[in-house]
Amino acid sequence: MRARSFLLVFYRLVLAAALLASLPTLAQGTPQNRVATERTRAELLAHAPEGVEPGKPVWVGLQLAHQPEWHSYWKNSGDSGLPTRLEWSLPPGVIAGEVAWPIPRKYPIGTLINYGYADTVLLPVALTISPDFQPPPFKEVLEVKLKAQWLVCRKECIPEEGEFALSIPVRSTTALHAAAFEASFAAQPQALANDARIHVDGNTLKVYVSGLPAAAKGKQLEFFPEIAEVIHTSGDWTQAWEGATWTAQVPLSPHRAQSPAVMPLVLTLGDKGWRVEASVSGTWPAMAAPAAISPALQEALRSNAAAQQSPRVGFAAALLAALLGGLILNLMPCVFPVLAIKVIGFTKHARDQRARRLDGVAYSAGVVLSFAALGGLVAGLRAAGEQVGWGFQLQAPGFIAVLAALFTLIALNFAGVFEFGRLLPSRLASLEASHPVINAFLSGVLAVAIASPCTAPFMGAALGVAASLPLAQALAIFMVLGLGMALPYLATSWIPTVARLMPRPGGWMLTFRKFMAFPMFAAVVWLLWVLGRQSGIDAMAALLAVLLAMSMAVWTFSLQGGARATLSGMSLALLAGLLWASAGRITATGPVAARTPATTSLSADESWEPWQPGRVQKILATGRPVFVDFTAAWCVTCQYNKATTLSDPDVIAALAARNVALLRADWTLRDPAITAALVELGRSGVPVYVLYSKGAPPRVLSEILSPSEVHAALAAL
Repeated sequence: MRARSFLLVFYRLVLAAALLASLPTLAQGTPQNRVATERTRAELLAHAPEGVEPGKPVWVGLQLAHQPEWHSYWKNSGDSGLPTRLEWSLPPGVIAGEVAWPIPRKYPIGTLINYGYADTVLLPVALTISPDFQPPPFKEVLEVKLKAQWLVCRKECIPEEGEFALSIPVRSTTALHAAAFEASFAAQPQALANDARIHVDGNTLKVYVSGLPAAAKGKQLEFFPEIAEVIHTSGDWTQAWEGATWTAQVPLSPHRAQSPAVMPLVLTLGDKGWRVEASVSGTWPAMAAPAAISPALQEALRSNAAAQQSPRVGFAAALLAALLGGLILNLMPCVFPVLAIKVIGFTKHARDQRARRLDGVAYSAGVVLSFAALGGLVAGLRAAGEQVGWGFQLQAPGFIAVLAALFTLIALNFAGVFEFGRLLPSRLASLEASHPVINAFLSGVLAVAIASPCTAPFMGAALGVAASLPLAQALAIFMVLGLGMALPYLATSWIPTVARLMPRPGGWMLTFRKFMAFPMFAAVVWLLWVLGRQSGIDAMAALLAVLLAMSMAVWTFSLQGGARATLSGMSLALLAGLLWASAGRITATGPVAARTPATTSLSADESWEPWQPGRVQKILATGRPVFVDFTAAWCVTCQYNKATTLSDPDVIAALAARNVALLRADWTLRDPAITAALVELGRSGVPVYVLYSKGAPPRVLSEILSPSEVHAALAAL
């Protein structure tokens, strides 16, 4: 029985583990009501706690979750920016109200000030249901559609938009997002029935507000006008208390565009706010000609346009990079365990040209289609709002455990402890023997699963381009990457000259097969270490116990007579008990996820600091250059570079001589902030090495890092 026959039993388990790793993220929403970019995740939510009926509270809202350092805007965006726009499509008898804007905060940019939101904000809108509303026949739902536009800014500003659809059950309650709506309601300013007035005195507004809560009296308040382009947002203004009346003197904007008779204002104290409508008296000065667009927004749009016109890797170049990256991937240590399976398979068919060619084609098809499936899964998860990249399945401890079990079985089979023919039912074993092409195809599937921890040269750039392309072009890049990986095996199987270089079958194959058990066991040791990084030493010990029980169970099938029945029953019961007791511990995420930013690091070297969003910019502001190592415990290339170049005394001394700050971003478990940072760099996986210096664009180094490349990059500072 050939060594590859284990695939017929376990390949579904491997694929199931990858899917299970992504199910929690897929269950959070569907592409119909969620749109995600590298900067924001927008989702349409509904809240109808008493059903959809006239007179009952029915709310919908757009929730914007911003990546670190990004923000969108309030109804009055301030000196620059644009407010979020919502355009509803509703059935007859349903009317959408105005946005119930939560309290904003101020974002100073140089001498300008903007009003908006960071982190996560929900913009709720009340729906009025009239007696005329009739749900569609046989559906009993309220269908809500939304077109939304929002502007997100950091140092640059990028307009974004999305189309959303949502079906709200009419006869039942909808309160899944009650906490989000309640938090948004609590964050809205309270309307005050009070005496609020404004007097225009030359180029100054004198504001008087009485009737504020006792908790606000005597305190310094923040001031937000709802009408744009009236006040000088970043101008010097003063405030004081005259008894129980809050007063302020606010300069008018030199480019004032309106002269309102009533000015709605929001006053805030911490997370509390109050909304007043102040009547205006006095004579407004003449208005200056309004600017078509604020200077800050002009500069932001110019910067964004320049970025869009900057040279990028084209689609054809990305295909070539993918082909070269796939070829080099065969030389990476991740793929080494598959080599034994392929060598044994090819040598067995050395004298059978037809069988050898079928084997090569089937294996290549398995590799190419698996890359396409993996690319499609990544694209689907991103469309659902998840931040994932190359190798994301290895961020799931359950998938690591399945691979460890699979590699253990391969190693035991290579070592001669058991034969898969004894584990398979006779009908299944005969099916495998009569359909060797299936084995070759599934070995290609396994090769992709094993290769995913590695990123080869050229491969990172190709995958980064794929992340920004339409689905069809992205899948083409993934498939060409698979073709590159399969090409050496395809050439060996089809070109007679290459095939003649393969050794002939003989007794050496048995020795080689047993020898290859040791690299397989080494791969299991590595996977156990990765699991320990993800879930802790207790999970590692639990998986070791499971692997030991599994090894004993498969060994018992090689026994004869009554001992086999007795010992196999005992070992299978032990294995089942250990699986039941330890499954939760093995699949839980522990140390990496639980660490605080102050302690997250893959290295015990104190010279490396943990990467955090915004940390690079803060260090650059002090004048120091920054070197960032984007890495993961399951990335074999990362560990190789860490043990060689990044541990080289000359490299360490050169970095210290240049006063370079060293940051390490640990992507062993899912981290949306790190994923977003990789996407900004045009990458989709690790390793990624970046050298930052003040006033210069980031310099991304090669995946296979060499000391000479680091020295050259430092010399260019």
